Amino acid sequence: MSVPAGRAPHRPRTMLAMSPELLPRILGTAAAGRLALVADLVPGVFDDFGTRRARQALAETEVLLSFWGCPPVDRAVLAAAPRLRAVVHAAGSVKYIVTPECRLRGIAVSSAAWANALPVAEYTVAAVLMSNKRLLQISSDFRRVRHLDDWHHRYADVGNYRRTVGLVGASRIGRRVIELLRPYDLDLVVHDPYLGRAEAEALGVRRLGLDELCAVSDVLSLHAPALDETRGMIDRRRLALLPDGATVINTARGSLIDTEALVDELSAGRLHAVLDVTEPELLPADSPLYALPNVLLTPHVAGSVGGELHRMADSAVAELARYAAGQPFQHPVLLEEWDRTA
Repeated sequence: MSVPAGRAPHRPRTMLAMSPELLPRILGTAAAGRLALVADLVPGVFDDFGTRRARQALAETEVLLSFWGCPPVDRAVLAAAPRLRAVVHAAGSVKYIVTPECRLRGIAVSSAAWANALPVAEYTVAAVLMSNKRLLQISSDFRRVRHLDDWHHRYADVGNYRRTVGLVGASRIGRRVIELLRPYDLDLVVHDPYLGRAEAEALGVRRLGLDELCAVSDVLSLHAPALDETRGMIDRRRLALLPDGATVINTARGSLIDTEALVDELSAGRLHAVLDVTEPELLPADSPLYALPNVLLTPHVAGSVGGELHRMADSAVAELARYAAGQPFQHPVLLEEWDRTA
Protein backbone atom coordinates (compact mmCIF):
# COMPACT_ATOMS: atom_id res chain seq x y z
CA MET A 1 0.00 0.00 0.00
CA SER A 2 1.35 3.40 -0.91
CA VAL A 3 1.11 6.73 0.88
CA PRO A 4 0.55 9.93 -1.15
CA ALA A 5 3.72 11.86 -1.92
CA GLY A 6 2.32 15.20 -0.72
CA ARG A 7 0.65 16.20 2.51
CA ALA A 8 -2.84 14.84 3.03
CA PRO A 9 -5.64 17.42 2.62
CA HIS A 10 -6.73 16.60 6.19
CA ARG A 11 -4.03 15.66 8.68
CA PRO A 12 -5.86 14.26 11.72
CA ARG A 13 -4.46 15.07 15.14
CA THR A 14 -2.85 11.76 16.05
CA MET A 15 -1.60 10.48 19.40
CA LEU A 16 1.04 7.76 19.63
CA ALA A 17 -0.03 5.26 22.33
CA MET A 18 2.48 2.53 23.15
CA SER A 19 5.50 1.74 25.29
CA PRO A 20 7.85 4.65 24.41
CA GLU A 21 10.91 2.42 23.96
CA LEU A 22 9.12 0.51 21.19
CA LEU A 23 8.60 3.47 18.86
CA PRO A 24 12.08 3.45 17.27
CA ARG A 25 11.83 -0.32 16.85
CA ILE A 26 8.71 -0.14 14.68
CA LEU A 27 9.06 3.25 13.00
CA GLY A 28 12.11 3.75 10.83
CA THR A 29 13.15 7.10 9.37
CA ALA A 30 11.27 6.61 6.11
CA ALA A 31 8.04 5.52 7.82
CA ALA A 32 8.30 8.42 10.27
CA GLY A 33 8.53 10.79 7.33
CA ARG A 34 5.46 9.29 5.69
CA LEU A 35 3.59 9.47 8.98
CA ALA A 36 4.36 13.19 9.33
CA LEU A 37 2.85 13.79 5.89
CA VAL A 38 -0.52 12.25 6.75
CA ALA A 39 -0.89 13.00 10.46
CA ASP A 40 -0.59 16.00 12.77
CA LEU A 41 1.25 14.29 15.62
CA VAL A 42 0.75 15.11 19.27
CA PRO A 43 4.25 15.53 20.76
CA GLY A 44 5.39 12.54 22.78
CA VAL A 45 4.55 8.87 23.18
CA PHE A 46 2.00 7.74 25.79
CA ASP A 47 1.63 4.50 27.74
CA ASP A 48 -0.51 5.97 30.54
CA PHE A 49 -3.73 7.82 29.79
CA GLY A 50 -4.15 8.93 33.40
CA THR A 51 -1.50 11.65 33.51
CA ARG A 52 -2.32 15.33 33.12
CA ARG A 53 -0.25 15.55 29.94
CA ALA A 54 -2.07 12.57 28.45
CA ARG A 55 -5.50 14.02 29.31
CA GLN A 56 -4.54 17.26 27.60
CA ALA A 57 -3.39 15.34 24.53
CA LEU A 58 -6.55 13.18 24.46
CA ALA A 59 -8.74 16.29 24.39
CA GLU A 60 -7.47 17.18 20.93
CA THR A 61 -6.87 13.67 19.53
CA GLU A 62 -8.82 12.41 16.52
CA VAL A 63 -6.84 9.20 15.91
CA LEU A 64 -4.92 6.93 18.25
CA LEU A 65 -1.98 5.18 16.62
CA SER A 66 -1.43 2.29 19.03
CA PHE A 67 1.05 -0.52 19.49
CA TRP A 68 2.13 -2.88 22.26
CA GLY A 69 1.86 -1.16 25.62
CA CYS A 70 -1.16 0.95 24.75
CA PRO A 71 -3.56 1.11 27.74
CA PRO A 72 -7.24 0.16 27.27
CA VAL A 73 -9.40 2.83 25.68
CA ASP A 74 -12.13 2.64 28.29
CA ARG A 75 -15.03 4.89 29.29
CA ALA A 76 -12.79 7.33 31.18
CA VAL A 77 -10.42 7.66 28.23
CA LEU A 78 -13.29 8.21 25.83
CA ALA A 79 -14.72 10.89 28.11
CA ALA A 80 -11.37 12.68 27.95
CA ALA A 81 -11.22 12.28 24.15
CA PRO A 82 -14.43 13.77 22.73
CA ARG A 83 -12.89 14.15 19.25
CA LEU A 84 -11.59 10.58 18.99
CA ARG A 85 -12.87 8.93 15.81
CA ALA A 86 -10.47 6.07 15.08
CA VAL A 87 -7.91 3.67 16.54
CA VAL A 88 -5.20 2.46 14.15
CA HIS A 89 -3.40 -0.45 15.79
CA ALA A 90 0.06 -1.21 14.40
CA ALA A 91 -0.04 -4.79 15.72
CA GLY A 92 -2.40 -7.76 15.86
CA SER A 93 -5.13 -8.23 18.44
CA VAL A 94 -6.99 -5.13 19.58
CA LYS A 95 -9.09 -6.89 22.23
CA TYR A 96 -6.96 -5.63 25.09
CA ILE A 97 -7.18 -2.03 23.85
CA VAL A 98 -10.57 -1.52 22.22
CA THR A 99 -13.30 -1.82 24.85
CA PRO A 100 -17.06 -2.33 24.34
CA GLU A 101 -17.48 1.40 24.99
CA CYS A 102 -15.43 2.12 21.86
CA ARG A 103 -17.73 -0.03 19.81
CA LEU A 104 -20.83 1.63 21.29
CA ARG A 105 -19.45 5.05 20.38
CA GLY A 106 -18.74 3.95 16.83
CA ILE A 107 -14.97 4.35 16.93
CA ALA A 108 -13.49 3.02 13.67
CA VAL A 109 -10.76 0.45 14.30
CA SER A 110 -8.00 -0.85 12.05
CA SER A 111 -5.49 -3.56 12.85
CA ALA A 112 -2.23 -4.75 11.31
CA ALA A 113 -3.16 -8.34 12.16
CA TRP A 114 -2.83 -9.24 8.48
CA ALA A 115 0.83 -8.13 8.55
CA ASN A 116 1.56 -10.02 11.76
CA ALA A 117 -0.06 -13.14 10.30
CA LEU A 118 2.58 -13.46 7.59
CA PRO A 119 5.61 -14.36 9.75
CA VAL A 120 3.46 -16.65 11.93
CA ALA A 121 2.41 -18.56 8.81
CA GLU A 122 6.01 -18.71 7.59
CA TYR A 123 7.15 -20.08 10.97
CA THR A 124 4.38 -22.68 10.83
CA VAL A 125 5.27 -23.84 7.33
CA ALA A 126 8.93 -24.19 8.31
CA ALA A 127 7.87 -26.17 11.39
CA VAL A 128 5.63 -28.48 9.34
CA LEU A 129 8.30 -29.30 6.78
CA MET A 130 11.05 -29.66 9.38
CA SER A 131 8.90 -31.84 11.66
CA ASN A 132 7.90 -34.31 8.98
CA LYS A 133 11.57 -34.58 7.98
CA ARG A 134 12.50 -35.14 11.68
CA LEU A 135 15.39 -32.70 11.38
CA LEU A 136 15.75 -32.13 15.13
CA GLN A 137 16.09 -35.85 15.83
CA ILE A 138 18.38 -36.55 12.88
CA SER A 139 20.63 -33.64 13.82
CA SER A 140 20.84 -34.83 17.42
CA ASP A 141 21.64 -38.38 16.33
CA PHE A 142 24.26 -37.19 13.86
CA ARG A 143 26.02 -35.14 16.54
CA ARG A 144 26.07 -38.19 18.77
CA VAL A 145 27.27 -40.90 16.34
CA ARG A 146 29.38 -38.62 14.10
CA HIS A 147 29.56 -40.90 11.10
CA LEU A 148 27.55 -41.56 7.96
CA ASP A 149 25.26 -44.19 9.33
CA ASP A 150 22.43 -45.80 7.36
CA TRP A 151 20.11 -42.83 7.85
CA HIS A 152 17.63 -44.08 5.27
CA HIS A 153 17.13 -47.23 7.32
CA ARG A 154 17.19 -45.45 10.69
CA TYR A 155 14.55 -42.92 9.60
CA ALA A 156 12.62 -44.95 7.05
CA ASP A 157 9.27 -43.31 7.84
CA VAL A 158 10.22 -39.62 7.56
CA GLY A 159 9.39 -37.12 4.83
CA ASN A 160 6.67 -34.78 3.63
CA TYR A 161 5.23 -36.82 0.78
CA ARG A 162 1.52 -37.53 1.31
CA ARG A 163 1.59 -36.53 4.95
CA THR A 164 -1.60 -35.17 6.49
CA VAL A 165 -1.49 -31.72 8.06
CA GLY A 166 -4.47 -30.85 10.24
CA LEU A 167 -5.18 -27.17 10.80
CA VAL A 168 -7.43 -26.13 13.65
CA GLY A 169 -8.85 -22.79 12.57
CA ALA A 170 -9.20 -21.29 9.10
CA SER A 171 -8.16 -17.95 10.52
CA ARG A 172 -6.17 -15.29 8.72
CA ILE A 173 -3.03 -17.17 9.67
CA GLY A 174 -4.54 -20.57 8.95
CA ARG A 175 -5.49 -19.51 5.44
CA ARG A 176 -2.02 -18.15 4.78
CA VAL A 177 -0.57 -21.48 5.94
CA ILE A 178 -2.89 -23.29 3.53
CA GLU A 179 -1.75 -21.03 0.70
CA LEU A 180 1.95 -21.56 1.48
CA LEU A 181 1.59 -25.34 1.85
CA ARG A 182 -0.42 -25.78 -1.34
CA PRO A 183 2.62 -26.46 -3.60
CA TYR A 184 3.71 -29.42 -1.46
CA ASP A 185 2.47 -33.00 -1.73
CA LEU A 186 0.52 -32.79 1.51
CA ASP A 187 -3.06 -33.60 2.42
CA LEU A 188 -4.53 -30.53 4.14
CA VAL A 189 -7.52 -30.96 6.44
CA VAL A 190 -9.20 -28.24 8.49
CA HIS A 191 -11.49 -27.99 11.46
CA ASP A 192 -13.32 -24.68 11.77
CA PRO A 193 -17.03 -24.38 12.64
CA TYR A 194 -17.26 -21.18 10.58
CA LEU A 195 -15.78 -22.68 7.40
CA GLY A 196 -18.45 -23.63 4.88
CA ARG A 197 -18.25 -26.40 2.31
CA ALA A 198 -17.89 -24.10 -0.70
CA GLU A 199 -15.23 -22.04 1.02
CA ALA A 200 -13.29 -25.17 1.95
CA GLU A 201 -13.42 -26.36 -1.64
CA ALA A 202 -12.13 -22.98 -2.82
CA LEU A 203 -9.24 -23.27 -0.36
CA GLY A 204 -8.50 -26.80 -1.55
CA VAL A 205 -8.92 -28.42 1.87
CA ARG A 206 -11.15 -31.05 3.43
CA ARG A 207 -13.35 -30.18 6.42
CA LEU A 208 -13.29 -32.60 9.32
CA GLY A 209 -14.63 -32.75 12.83
CA LEU A 210 -11.97 -32.09 15.45
CA ASP A 211 -11.78 -35.68 16.68
CA GLU A 212 -11.47 -37.07 13.16
CA LEU A 213 -8.88 -34.45 12.28
CA CYS A 214 -6.75 -35.38 15.29
CA ALA A 215 -6.97 -39.07 14.40
CA VAL A 216 -5.56 -38.59 10.88
CA SER A 217 -3.04 -35.77 11.34
CA ASP A 218 0.70 -36.37 11.11
CA VAL A 219 1.01 -32.70 12.06
CA LEU A 220 -1.59 -30.83 14.10
CA SER A 221 -1.23 -27.04 13.82
CA LEU A 222 -3.33 -24.67 15.91
CA HIS A 223 -4.66 -21.37 14.55
CA ALA A 224 -7.76 -20.77 16.68
CA PRO A 225 -8.41 -17.72 18.88
CA ALA A 226 -8.30 -17.82 22.67
CA LEU A 227 -11.98 -17.94 23.65
CA ASP A 228 -13.89 -19.61 26.46
CA GLU A 229 -15.03 -22.34 24.08
CA THR A 230 -11.51 -23.01 22.75
CA ARG A 231 -9.77 -23.30 26.14
CA GLY A 232 -8.28 -26.76 26.48
CA MET A 233 -9.82 -27.91 23.19
CA ILE A 234 -6.78 -30.11 22.59
CA ASP A 235 -7.21 -32.12 25.76
CA ARG A 236 -5.86 -35.47 26.93
CA ARG A 237 -8.46 -37.43 24.96
CA ARG A 238 -7.75 -35.63 21.70
CA LEU A 239 -3.99 -35.83 22.15
CA ALA A 240 -4.43 -39.59 22.54
CA LEU A 241 -6.20 -39.67 19.17
CA LEU A 242 -3.10 -38.39 17.37
CA PRO A 243 -1.07 -41.06 15.56
CA ASP A 244 2.18 -42.20 17.14
CA GLY A 245 4.98 -39.85 16.09
CA ALA A 246 2.67 -36.94 15.24
CA THR A 247 3.79 -33.36 15.84
CA VAL A 248 1.76 -30.67 17.62
CA ILE A 249 2.50 -27.11 16.50
CA ASN A 250 1.11 -24.20 18.52
CA THR A 251 1.68 -20.65 17.32
CA ALA A 252 -1.74 -19.47 18.51
CA ARG A 253 -2.37 -19.42 22.27
CA GLY A 254 -1.14 -21.72 25.02
CA SER A 255 -4.65 -22.01 26.47
CA LEU A 256 -5.77 -24.14 23.52
CA ILE A 257 -3.85 -27.16 24.84
CA ASP A 258 -4.01 -29.06 28.13
CA THR A 259 -0.35 -28.48 29.04
CA GLU A 260 -0.14 -31.29 31.61
CA ALA A 261 -1.56 -33.81 29.15
CA LEU A 262 0.81 -32.64 26.41
CA VAL A 263 3.81 -32.92 28.73
CA ASP A 264 2.80 -36.49 29.56
CA GLU A 265 2.60 -37.46 25.87
CA LEU A 266 5.90 -35.76 25.07
CA SER A 267 7.68 -37.23 28.07
CA ALA A 268 6.57 -40.67 26.95
CA GLY A 269 8.12 -39.97 23.55
CA ARG A 270 4.93 -40.71 21.65
CA LEU A 271 4.49 -37.23 20.20
CA HIS A 272 6.67 -34.31 19.09
CA ALA A 273 5.94 -30.59 19.49
CA VAL A 274 6.88 -27.18 18.19
CA LEU A 275 5.63 -24.67 20.73
CA ASP A 276 5.90 -20.90 20.35
CA VAL A 277 3.24 -20.31 23.01
CA THR A 278 2.48 -22.17 26.23
CA GLU A 279 0.33 -21.87 29.32
CA PRO A 280 1.65 -20.31 31.40
CA GLU A 281 3.43 -18.21 28.80
CA LEU A 282 6.62 -18.39 30.86
CA LEU A 283 6.91 -21.98 31.95
CA PRO A 284 8.33 -22.87 35.38
CA ALA A 285 12.10 -23.31 35.35
CA ASP A 286 11.71 -27.04 36.01
CA SER A 287 9.24 -27.67 33.16
CA PRO A 288 10.21 -30.75 31.13
CA LEU A 289 9.40 -28.81 27.95
CA TYR A 290 12.72 -26.99 28.21
CA ALA A 291 14.77 -30.18 28.02
CA LEU A 292 12.78 -32.78 26.09
CA PRO A 293 14.60 -33.69 22.85
CA ASN A 294 11.34 -34.04 20.94
CA VAL A 295 10.28 -30.44 21.69
CA LEU A 296 11.26 -27.25 19.87
CA LEU A 297 10.36 -24.43 22.27
CA THR A 298 10.54 -20.75 21.28
CA PRO A 299 9.60 -17.62 23.31
CA HIS A 300 6.58 -16.30 21.37
CA VAL A 301 8.62 -15.13 18.37
CA ALA A 302 6.59 -16.65 15.52
CA GLY A 303 4.94 -13.26 15.01
CA SER A 304 6.68 -10.09 13.94
CA VAL A 305 10.15 -9.54 15.37
CA GLY A 306 13.09 -7.39 14.29
CA GLY A 307 12.65 -5.92 10.83
CA GLU A 308 9.22 -7.57 10.51
CA LEU A 309 7.86 -4.92 12.88
CA HIS A 310 8.29 -2.37 10.12
CA ARG A 311 5.68 -4.17 8.00
CA MET A 312 3.07 -3.53 10.70
CA ALA A 313 4.11 0.12 11.05
CA ASP A 314 3.90 0.58 7.28
CA SER A 315 0.40 -0.90 7.36
CA ALA A 316 -0.67 1.53 10.09
CA VAL A 317 0.74 4.56 8.25
CA ALA A 318 -1.06 3.49 5.09
CA GLU A 319 -4.32 3.16 7.02
CA LEU A 320 -3.84 6.65 8.44
CA ALA A 321 -3.32 7.92 4.91
CA ARG A 322 -6.63 6.36 3.87
CA TYR A 323 -8.39 7.91 6.86
CA ALA A 324 -6.88 11.32 6.08
CA ALA A 325 -8.13 11.03 2.52
CA GLY A 326 -11.66 10.16 3.69
CA GLN A 327 -11.38 6.54 2.56
CA PRO A 328 -12.44 3.46 4.54
CA PHE A 329 -9.79 1.34 6.21
CA GLN A 330 -8.39 -1.49 4.13
CA HIS A 331 -7.99 -3.66 7.24
CA PRO A 332 -10.91 -2.81 9.53
CA VAL A 333 -11.80 -4.77 12.66
CA LEU A 334 -15.38 -5.73 11.90
CA LEU A 335 -18.01 -5.86 14.62
CA GLU A 336 -19.57 -9.05 13.26
CA GLU A 337 -16.22 -10.86 13.54
CA TRP A 338 -15.37 -9.57 17.01
CA ASP A 339 -16.47 -12.61 19.02
CA ARG A 340 -14.33 -15.05 17.00
CA THR A 341 -11.13 -13.08 16.52
CA ALA A 342 -7.97 -13.40 18.56
